[in-house]
Amino acid sequence: MSDEAANITHEEDATTTVVERVVDPTVGDVTKPTISGAGRPMMWYVLRVASNREDQVCEALKRKVKIENLSDYIGRILVPTQREKRMRGKVAKVFDRKLYPGYVFVEMATEEDGSIREDVWFVVKETMSVGDFIGSDGKPTAMKPHDVEKMLAVVEKSAEQPTLAGMAGMKKGDQVKVKEGPFENFEGEIDEVFPDKGQVRVIVTIFGRATPIDLEYWQIEAV
Repeated sequence: MSDEAANITHEEDATTTVVERVVDPTVGDVTKPTISGAGRPMMWYVLRVASNREDQVCEALKRKVKIENLSDYIGRILVPTQREKRMRGKVAKVFDRKLYPGYVFVEMATEEDGSIREDVWFVVKETMSVGDFIGSDGKPTAMKPHDVEKMLAVVEKSAEQPTLAGMAGMKKGDQVKVKEGPFENFEGEIDEVFPDKGQVRVIVTIFGRATPIDLEYWQIEAV
């Protein structure tokens, strides 16, 4: 893989949870490579696309592959995301955060010299908002196996319980201030973090005594 491809980086309990979009990873067994029409395992390639158009490009390519009957040459097409909960007011909403903005991952069979079949390339390049594959000399560079494993592991996890955006980095011993609720403006120290519940236990001083209180993570801020 080129240096550019190798350096692609990742950029709450509540009464009501609103799901903005739920990932449906209908990609089969992501641990097994797709076999091309020539009987060779397909390789994964990285396609540059316009920012914020990743999903549209992904769906458009899937439709074209089906219409043009190119499934022997183009396999899975993915936009890896991480499900996260974020608080909006007192409502926890589920969002899908794109881990590689500006890129779509395509499983594809190339010719023996590494080039893309002309009909396959035509379908890809004529898709709106598509740039080019990462590579050189007109030939895409296949992803390295460990990068593929990392990317596919994200896809497998995407249907699991969403993480809580904003809890990252919270740990025992952190000094915090309560910004909402009956203990507003109290300051204390985090004693325990409960990621699955979206809660933290904070030790505050009430009437001269150290008292543990359980709070929603969004009710506190660092001091």
